[in-house]
Amino acid sequence: MLANMDLHIHSKYSTAVSRDMELPEIAKEAARKGVKIVGTGDCLFPAWLEAIKALPESDGLFACGETLFALSVEVEDSHRVHHLIFLPDTSKAEELRDAFAPKSSNLDTDGRPRLHMNGAEIADAVLEAGGMIGPSHAFTPWTGIFAYYRSLQDCYQEKAKDIRFIELGLSADTDYADRIADLSSRTFLSNSDAHSPRANKLAREFNRMQLQNMSYQDLSLAIKRESGRRPTLNVGFYPAEGKYNRTACTRCFRQYTAAQKDELMGRCPECRGQIKLGVRDRVDSLADYSEPVHPDHRPPYLHLIPLAEIIAMALGYKSAMTASVQRVWNELTADRTEIQILTETDPADLKAEPRIIEAIKAFRSGSVVVVPGGGGKYGEVRLPGTVALDEKKDAPVVRKQKSLFDF
Repeated sequence: MLANMDLHIHSKYSTAVSRDMELPEIAKEAARKGVKIVGTGDCLFPAWLEAIKALPESDGLFACGETLFALSVEVEDSHRVHHLIFLPDTSKAEELRDAFAPKSSNLDTDGRPRLHMNGAEIADAVLEAGGMIGPSHAFTPWTGIFAYYRSLQDCYQEKAKDIRFIELGLSADTDYADRIADLSSRTFLSNSDAHSPRANKLAREFNRMQLQNMSYQDLSLAIKRESGRRPTLNVGFYPAEGKYNRTACTRCFRQYTAAQKDELMGRCPECRGQIKLGVRDRVDSLADYSEPVHPDHRPPYLHLIPLAEIIAMALGYKSAMTASVQRVWNELTADRTEIQILTETDPADLKAEPRIIEAIKAFRSGSVVVVPGGGGKYGEVRLPGTVALDEKKDAPVVRKQKSLFDF
């Protein structure tokens, strides 16, 4: 069976997260999106773990309505690198919490704890507890592994061989990551890192995997690509839309080349803000190949943006949370999931204004324009004909992809 899953989110107990990130609300919104399995996030936080324990459990997954939850947590190491962890049961979560307790000052105050441990030490503790670990949003300039290290070996040392996955993050896709030879044997995950259950945040990136049973063991086997279980599709942003894709000033967001950043010694001449190296340029510096070399096991990567954002784009609204946009989103998802609308449903069967239908068609054909983001400012995806090019700046990227029906 195929299952859509978003394996990295946060609870209301993490810093800067919506108070609506409660299990019932997450479960309800995940079902409307069409996502079956969601990572709990924050499973080492006592109050959140107790809420998880209150749910019915079967084969390592916890049910809330139609949605299943897998135990997960993100931690920050002593170098600020973030790591994503999956665990098979609550006793192992408690065991891992006990191992981390002497090495953390905020384990009881933040769902995403800081640990006074390096990547190898964290990996050792996770593996000892029977869990899985890999780098979160691996290419993010501030907290991704490749912001500080040139390889998995540099971070995880002798445990690098046990790292079975990496999370790509919003500013990268498989074309980026498969330019690095060391990553070819790893499974790539595309997750939302959602801080809100809203329709444009939860499952804005997700994975589709082939399972035989809805169980933690099958999820683990799929990530490891063993016993017939495997990922079949990664879904996520256009990389250029990510807020750290281009090298740019973190204050005024003016974009630069990597060479310009070095020439300017990392300071923006316009506002004196810090110039942060973008994901695209960082990948160029790490790449073994000039073009991506995809291994046979690598599934396709499908570029999607949330349906609410497509509706807002079509209707001319800046925010996907505008009442009019939400009304249309609610009407469209009343009898089918968002993922079905974006990937399967015949547009002729959708009851919406023609401009919304045309926007969905344009997106399905890949005829959209991507205005790159950088320095902490998200890029934008726009319909054709809506962007005036400024050749003095980084030009929008026109992307063509296979039809959604090809997957």
